[in-house]
Formats: sequence, structure tokens, C-alpha cells
Amino acid sequence: MLLQSCAIDKYISEGEKLYTGATVEIKSDSVIQNVDQLKSVLEEALRPKPNKKFLGMRLGLHYYYKMQQENPGFINRFLYKKLGEEPVYKSDVKPYEVEEILVNRMENRGFFYSDATSEFDEKEKKASAKYVVTAPSPYTIAQYQLDTLPQPIYSEIQKSVSQTKLSKGMRFDLSNMKMERERIDSDLKNNGYYNFNPSFLIFEADTNQYDKKQFDLFLRLKDEVPKKSIVPYKISKINVYANYDVQDSTENDTVRFNQKNYINSEDFFKPKYLDPFITLEEGQYYSPENSKNTARRLSSIGAYKFVNIQYKEQDSLLSDSLGILEANIFLSPLNKRAIRAELHAVSKSNNFAGPGLAFTLSNRNLFNGGETINTTANVGYEVQAGGSGNSGKTSIDLGLKSELIFPRVIFPLKINNNFFEYAIPKTKTSVSIDYLSRTKLYALLSGTAHFGYLWQANRYVTHEIIPISINYTNLSNTTPEFDAILEANSFLKRSFEQQFISGLNYSFTYNGMVDATKTNQFFVNTTLDIAGNSVSIFGKDNGTGTKEFLGLEYAQYAKADIDLRYHFNFGKEQVIATRLFGGYGVPYGNSEVMPYVKQYFSGGPYSVRAFRIRSLGPGTYNDENNPDSNYFDQTGNIRLEANIEYRFPIISFFKGAVFADAGNIWNSKANPSYDGKDKFTSNFINELGMGAGVGLRVDVQGFVIRFDFAAPFHDPADSQNFNFDINETVFNFGIGYPF
Repeated sequence: MLLQSCAIDKYISEGEKLYTGATVEIKSDSVIQNVDQLKSVLEEALRPKPNKKFLGMRLGLHYYYKMQQENPGFINRFLYKKLGEEPVYKSDVKPYEVEEILVNRMENRGFFYSDATSEFDEKEKKASAKYVVTAPSPYTIAQYQLDTLPQPIYSEIQKSVSQTKLSKGMRFDLSNMKMERERIDSDLKNNGYYNFNPSFLIFEADTNQYDKKQFDLFLRLKDEVPKKSIVPYKISKINVYANYDVQDSTENDTVRFNQKNYINSEDFFKPKYLDPFITLEEGQYYSPENSKNTARRLSSIGAYKFVNIQYKEQDSLLSDSLGILEANIFLSPLNKRAIRAELHAVSKSNNFAGPGLAFTLSNRNLFNGGETINTTANVGYEVQAGGSGNSGKTSIDLGLKSELIFPRVIFPLKINNNFFEYAIPKTKTSVSIDYLSRTKLYALLSGTAHFGYLWQANRYVTHEIIPISINYTNLSNTTPEFDAILEANSFLKRSFEQQFISGLNYSFTYNGMVDATKTNQFFVNTTLDIAGNSVSIFGKDNGTGTKEFLGLEYAQYAKADIDLRYHFNFGKEQVIATRLFGGYGVPYGNSEVMPYVKQYFSGGPYSVRAFRIRSLGPGTYNDENNPDSNYFDQTGNIRLEANIEYRFPIISFFKGAVFADAGNIWNSKANPSYDGKDKFTSNFINELGMGAGVGLRVDVQGFVIRFDFAAPFHDPADSQNFNFDINETVFNFGIGYPF
């Protein structure tokens, strides 16, 4: 019915034929290298472009014809405004003009004296074109050399030409020559040639020396190139405006530090802390790379809204061999203090639901060295609305966290900042305390402290290492009902007994998603979490077979996981996004079970979306008949997940998605309370929870609100059979894309 409704043949005017596109065929007596690439260039030059198709339908054309009716209706008018396009007919095609363009494209790639012909393939209401390009053997480079130029620019260009990718036997290609000019211009700019331009260079080809289709390629400067463009420039002075305000440019004080002038800096951002971020130096040749590095490093501090580096020429000091620049670095700060409030609405798989409120107070330049402190206070209240007689229970969550970030390395030994070319590492410290109270069950007090470093090695790679990580939990005010639950579940009991966690965390991230225009994008994040090794040196036996540190039983474990993502971008805003996650935690030494807070869970808006958060697994375990299932989330020390999603545009900022997810959690050692159904075995593939669904996303300039609807078609807790149950649809709400 949809195909029939979008049929457009009946609307085509008498005597007209809808143009459906064209093909290109290349004929040649010789073998053409990279013929597919050449064909793509020719196909891109074809004009006009036919009307767009989607799943075999020309929707834009359909709504155009609907608009021509006397009463098109509101929906047709709206869809025409968003999708409509005028028809492209055979009469709009100018084959002779296209043939000229194709010949021009061939000559730009060395196939001189090419020829192009065309013909139409006509049907009752449609017509397509076919272009045949006859290509003679191409002209190739015999030698490439630099013509005579004045010094000092001759030596610099000669050095750059020695690194060229143009070589003997390469086909004449105008685009390659343009790239060669731009490459040389980039080399010159980074060696001080501030006023140079790639258009000052010109190539000349000489075919007189050869009988065959070969040519000598010469590079020279155009005539009457300005004098100041062929001399390098040095930086004579660097002025840093550390607290720059466009509305008030008054210069109150100037401090000379490390051969730089810091203006209005002493009372705002101490020069000794700001100076390491600046890679520009007096006496240094101008380099856009150095400017870019300095701007990026200054932006990474987090205290500045704008970073603007401007150069001023000192024309009176220009000579035949050197020019002089003055560098001015204007730094416009963000508001020093900020407050943010967040309101949450929480709904969990154990039927707890309720509001949450969080306030964050920030200071972006605490000690006049770019330090940022964020203090967050949060409160949450949840009530259990159902659950087989467990309704009415409440949960109160209180938390306070303070995070202090230094934009430099805090270490007992002095670290040379010149070692970090791309960005200076940051030192992160944080302290937090949380209190959770569940009525008629227990109260849980937990505190954490972290000290570590965050370092961006390059545009793609980020390292985070936390050598000091401490976590303490204290279970109190337990009721007899809760004590009975712990006695019946030895795994759960052991996971709460070890109150002290001290360890080391390391995270490596490769983010290729920053290249938004690439067809193939990759993302890798791997983390390593090791706890208990350092404190085990000081551990003392408590007489029960385990050790304690400072009177607290500590945990020992190793946990590693990896998150792999791949995006394939095709068409307009169309993406196939995939993700594979694997994680494994091993308790050892002082621990028989992973601490509860360090175990994995599955399900939810960023996991297997056909299952509610923390409700999937472990293994084939089914908690429906377990009266204690509402007290705790289902966890395990092994996790595997795989996701695939097709994303496509709908209208304006509305995007759509079709997806499928699979995953589960397991325990490496069976929990007696689960009858062994939670243990990881070679049959794990058949124990994956699987689901599929559709999604709607509101994407406004990168801020994404996501609505996903998913239903399971394989629930390992029910059976090993596949059964898509639309009645079990789960609604997921999230901020940002899931992967």
C-alpha cells in the first residue's frame, strides 16, 4: 500500500520522462591504475542529480506532486516543506555539457585528448543516460625538480621537496599538485614563513624532451611575489593577557617571567602556573603548530572561555632575510564561580521509584593556578510501589562529594612539563561520603577517596591512572529480617563483610569518534582495577582465615574489562553503530567473592535495553519466586554484551534507530543460593538475554534526548527458546547515545 501510494508515474507530464540517473563507462587500450577511484570522480561530476530514493520510493517527488493538487492537506504541505523536491526530467539534462566536464576531469588526471559520448535509455515514463569515456594512455612524470629561487626560501623549499610523494612514473594529476603546494606551504609556515601562500607556487610541465607521453615537472615561484612572503619571521616579544576583558582592556600591571610579559596576571592566574602551558618562546621562528599547541593547552585548563593568539608584524624591522613578529595571547576567563541544580526522577526494576535533587558548586580558579573544585550534595527519596507484599518500603540516599583538579602534575619529584607535548596531565583528587537507609532492612555508610592523574597523550588517546583508591563501607542498623537474608545467601554476606577496598585503577581510551567526517570510526576503552595488594603487606590474621588492616577486613581482587565500538557512516547522517563489551573480575587472597559494589550488572538504557536495569542474569537464574529479589540487584563477576544499531534522520532534529542487544552476567564460582544457574559455562551463548527495538532521538546540536522501546526475544531465565513478546516491551529514557 505504501509503495502504491508513492507511485509517481501517473503524475509525470505528457511528453516528459523522469530522469533516473546516469552511468559512466571507461574504455582504454592500456591498463588504468586506480580505475575505480577515477570512475568515482567522473560519476561525481554527472549533472543533474536525479531525485532521491528511499527504500525504492521517491518520497520528495511524491510530496511535490501532492502539493500541485487543489487541496493538498496539512500533512502533505508539512512533508513537502521538509522532504519535497522538484522533478528532474530528461529535458533538464545537457549531455554535451556533461561530456565536456568529463573530458576536463580526465585531462586534469593526465588523460589528455580523451573523448566522451552519451546516449539515453528510454522507457515509457523514465529515462537514464550512459556516458562512455575513451581514455588514451596518460602522461607520466619523468622527473620532478625545483627551479632556481632566491635564498633563504630556496633551501627551505628544497628540503620540503626532498620529502615529496610525487615520483617518477606517476600519472599527471592536478589534485596531487595542489596537495603538493599545500604540503610545501605547511612546511614553510612551520619554519617561520608567516606571509607565504600556496598560490605563490606554480608548476610547469615540459614534454619537449621525450617522444613518449612523459614530462618534466618544474616548481617555481610566480612573478612579483611580495618580498615579505619569502622571508621567515621570528617572535621578538610575547604578551600574555591572563585576565582579558573585551569591555575593559586596561593594563594594570606587567610581570616579566620566563621571557614573557604577563599582563593583569599576578592577582588572577600566577605566571609560574600559566607559563608551562605556553609553548611559544621569544626568538623562536613563527609556527602555526606551536600556536595551535599553545591554544589547545591553554583551553584544557578549564578556566578560560576564549583563547585568542594574534600576531603583529613589526614592518620597520623587516630585512631581506628576516621579519619580526609580536605575539599577543588574549585569555578571556569563564565566570569563576558557578552553581548547577539537577532534578532526577528514578525508576528501578525492584519497583523503587522517587525523586532526586543535586546541587553542584564550582570554583574554576581556586588558588589562582587554574585549580577547579566541584562540590556536589545530593538527596534522593524512593518508595517501593509494589512487589508481592514488599510495598511501602522506603529508601533515603544522601551524598556529599568534593573533587579538586589541578591542571598540573602533583608529585614528590619535579616533572619536566616539556615531556608532555600535546597536553599537561591533570592531578585529580576526590573525597565523597554516602549514606543509604532502607527502612526495616539496613543502613549503609560508605566513603571513598581517590588520588590520580588524567593525561591526554594526543588527539585520540587518553590515560587515567589512580594509584591511590580507597573505599570504606559500614553496614549498620540491620534488622533480623535482613540478617536472615544474609545467612541464606553466603555470597551476598561475604560481599558485604569486606568493608575496606584499597587499590589501583588504570584506564586507556582511544577515541576515533572525534573524526566526525570519517566513514569508519573506532573507540576502545580498557580498564584495570587491582585492590588489596599493597595493604596485604601490613595485614594481620584475625583468626578466621582472613586478614585485617587497621581492624578492617580488606578485599583482594583483579578486575579488567574492555569496551570496543565501531561506527560505519554512510549516506546522510546514517550510521551503523556496534559495540562489544567484556569484563572479568577475579577475587583472590583475602577474598572469596568480589565486593558487592565492584560486581557487574546488565540491563538498562545503556546495556541490553529489552531488560530493566540490573534485572538480567546471572546466567539462567530466575528471581520471580524469590521473596528477597527486591532487596538487591542481580550481579556477577563476568559480563558480556554486544549491541548493533542503525541510526537514520527523520525530520529536522528528530532521529530514528532500529537496534538489537544481547548480553548477560555470570559468576565464575557458583552461588549456592542460585542452584548453580549463575555459573559461566561453555554454553554461555545460549544464555544471552536478547532483545530488539526502535528508538526516537531528539538531537539538538549534539545534545541528545533518547527514547528507546525494546522487547525481549530470548530471556535466559524463562527458557532456551526464542520468543518475541511485544507485551514485555520496556521503555528506556536516556541522555546521549548509548554507544
